[in-house]
Amino acid sequence: MSAEPVVSQARGAFSLMSRVEITILAAADRIWARLTDAPDFARWNSCVTMIDGQIREGERLRLHVPGTKRVFAPKVSGLIPNRHMTWTGGFAPIFTGVRTFDLVPRADGSTDFVMEERFSGLILPLLKGSMPDFGPVFAQWAIDLKRESEQRQGD
Repeated sequence: MSAEPVVSQARGAFSLMSRVEITILAAADRIWARLTDAPDFARWNSCVTMIDGQIREGERLRLHVPGTKRVFAPKVSGLIPNRHMTWTGGFAPIFTGVRTFDLVPRADGSTDFVMEERFSGLILPLLKGSMPDFGPVFAQWAIDLKRESEQRQGD
């Protein structure tokens, strides 16, 4: 992996995928603490203005993002502490967004962070033109998480 975010994207007729990978010089539990602290998210993550709810198994979040009044309401699932979680929203098979977060500890004490979102559904071909380019947003999310997780003050 890389110290800078590496973004990849793919488009299909009924699918859209964005992914970011970055190596963070921090232990997985430190990163996980940031990813699962909903009240503190907006302080460090410039891609989120607020999260209502608790980031825990089975919970439905209300995610507010800059630039839109729309509120996203993913459900949290697949929690494996310090390793993996999934946020799922939408209405299958019409439109679904599935965002996964993965942390892979490295032997040197750093952690590889991977965030991927896959959109799919029958209505996706009609929506693709109005959907933003998630590449820059995902890169910024990774940069924000890296900066916050590597910070040693205030712990």
